[in-house]
Amino acid sequence: MLETLITSKTRIKLLMKFFLNFRTISYLRDLANEFGESTNAIRLELNRLEEAGLLESIRDGNKKLFRANDQHPLFDGIRGLLLQHTGIDHIVEKVAKNLGGLHSAYVINSFARGVDSKEITMLLVGSDIDEKYLENAATKVEKIIDRRIAYTIAAPEDAPGLLESHPEALLVWKEV
Repeated sequence: MLETLITSKTRIKLLMKFFLNFRTISYLRDLANEFGESTNAIRLELNRLEEAGLLESIRDGNKKLFRANDQHPLFDGIRGLLLQHTGIDHIVEKVAKNLGGLHSAYVINSFARGVDSKEITMLLVGSDIDEKYLENAATKVEKIIDRRIAYTIAAPEDAPGLLESHPEALLVWKEV
């Protein structure tokens, strides 16, 4: 769906990289290596996104680092669109809210780093989580979003250590 709205695959990758986890900061060569594309293709898209105000840049010595501009008026809309595109919104809506005992849910690994993948890895923090419901719901959501869902359940007291080993963790749901 997103590919019909945005024809540049490089632009989609960049938007996912910076808007799924908006704390992400990266530079040109790192992005070119990660995406397996030329620095020129990446540079063109970075410049376009920066000119549009969607990305901000900062200098670190001779490196120009980029990050999402979370103050841009379209930030929330673009981020929401990307969450829908990846299916993360379905996971939260269909699974996290009905697990019972869930305190928080994080996306970890590739998706949390803004890299599109056929697997979404979740870290679910809570106690007395209904694992049978979780397994059934994950199977249903996998069919809807056409992605595999892997998950780890952690007790609240174990969460800080696990989150420390996953600094890219993206909080997608928290008990209110």
